[in-house]
Amino acid sequence: MRRFVAGKGENVQAAQALSQPEIRLRQRPRLLWLRSLLRSPVGLLGAFLVVIVVITAITAPVIAPHDPTKLNLRSRLLPPAWDSEGDPRFLLGTDQLGRDLLSRLIYGSRVSLIVGILGVAVSLVVGVFLGLVSGYFGGATDNVISRFVDTFMAVPFIVLAMAVIGVLGPKGANLVALIVVLGLVNWVTFARVVRGEVLSVKTRDYIEAARCIGQRDAVIILRHVLPNVTASIIVLATLQVATVIIAESSLSFLGLGVQPPTVTWGIMLAEGRDHLATSWWLATFPGIAISLTVLGIILWGDWLRDVLDPRQKT
Repeated sequence: MRRFVAGKGENVQAAQALSQPEIRLRQRPRLLWLRSLLRSPVGLLGAFLVVIVVITAITAPVIAPHDPTKLNLRSRLLPPAWDSEGDPRFLLGTDQLGRDLLSRLIYGSRVSLIVGILGVAVSLVVGVFLGLVSGYFGGATDNVISRFVDTFMAVPFIVLAMAVIGVLGPKGANLVALIVVLGLVNWVTFARVVRGEVLSVKTRDYIEAARCIGQRDAVIILRHVLPNVTASIIVLATLQVATVIIAESSLSFLGLGVQPPTVTWGIMLAEGRDHLATSWWLATFPGIAISLTVLGIILWGDWLRDVLDPRQKT
């Protein structure tokens, strides 16, 4: 009996030891992370853009020079301040209702980040769970979930989101509903990636050792499988924030996203498209804001991929 218990204890330690090296390879001191970022011009640029957008969104009530929804018809369609006809009070000009464009851009960043981050969080929870279950258990469970994923993948992400929001109607297109919809139609990306990673991880020796000592499947998944697929999840989640931001802007541009008076970059683009010939700044600045935000997230995500998963380094 003593030999059996001792052997079991040794097996537990062996399983834990075998599962740790991969995790340790990905756990780097903060100083090394900072050095890696400073040595990567692309990653540094991405991080800089992301930090600027995040700080802008957080401090919007403080740094915005005007109320983004306040109408001022006497100052409508003013060009940027550096133009000969511009007004120094409105640095980036005003829109067709006299609202300050800079203030609207600043407040619009809040909606984009909220929808992007929370939408991805919803996708991550659903997709990671189903991906873990599908990849680990296999068999009929894997077949059912895989067919479900294939069905979702058959319809483009943005088209599916448009269909769901179209059914809800304008009254249902609030911020919370938009986050939930974008999250629930985008989970398949996480499910596919996690399933593929789990199929590789579950064949490792430490997983077999954990099974041999009688550990439950839930314990194996949480203690040995999930930690070893976390790097891929982090990288994918970062890149998916950019995808969701573009989707939110597209839906708002089409009138299917968050409704006015809430300020979003997509709504600003839609309002400026009718004035492109005469008031170029109305659509140009929101377009630049979306482009720089998405670019920053993608560059930062690429750097994270190189750091967390060097095997995929290009």
